[in-house]
Amino acid sequence: MYISHETREQTENRLIEVLKSSKLRVYETPYYFKETSVDDFYFDPKALAMVKDDEVWSYLIPVESTQTENFKIFSFHFKGGLDNSGFVGWLASKIKEELGSGLFVVCGQNSNKGGIFDYWGCPIEIADHVLHFINKLMNESL
Repeated sequence: MYISHETREQTENRLIEVLKSSKLRVYETPYYFKETSVDDFYFDPKALAMVKDDEVWSYLIPVESTQTENFKIFSFHFKGGLDNSGFVGWLASKIKEELGSGLFVVCGQNSNKGGIFDYWGCPIEIADHVLHFINKLMNESL
């Protein structure tokens, strides 16, 4: 984790560069959160993420029903050696300001692909707008 002191403009420029150099992957299949009791844990190889609290395991898996809250999933793998600290809050805030929607983010670690990676989820209804906005940011000149 990097610790730096920078102006707001420096942070903006750094994170735009992080975004531009990242590998964006968009998942075609919608996903949802399936919940089970903590006592009923099982490994689901289809899950992108499995997270628990005191009561449930929450599995981020491909949609099984249209009656659940479904999400479009996309992920970022970051280029190694870049300071990506603050990226999640920065991009989530930009999307919220532009489109009015919140998102969720689940992070993981893959040392072979530059370290931290993020799975992002947004409501299916605004997915095209979110991805268009991200592509616009990736193509902006500084």
